Amino acid sequence: MRLTYICHGDTYMHMRTSLHLPDDLLKRAKNKAAADGRTLTSLVVEGLRLVLSPKPNAGQSGKRNMPRVSKAAGGLMPGFDLVKINTQTEELEDTARMQRTRRRSE
Repeated sequence: MRLTYICHGDTYMHMRTSLHLPDDLLKRAKNKAAADGRTLTSLVVEGLRLVLSPKPNAGQSGKRNMPRVSKAAGGLMPGFDLVKINTQTEELEDTARMQRTRRRSE
């Protein structure tokens, strides 16, 4: 790596650096950045932050965050309206069926 210049701001220091990347990796990175509507620099910065971020302790690495389970004796969780959910599902299915019919007739 070769440091080209340093720009000092209030709290951030930015450095321009030359990197030698394999052609296929650079091409994939440019395509990913373009698909996400961002710069190659922002993609590289995010990747470096992800790789350099602190890792969880070895004992916690296999631990998952599981959703809370209801301890109620039975029935739906509070806030679920089965009739409303069924009605919305039927409306979505009807809309999808109508769109398929329109496509076939075009």
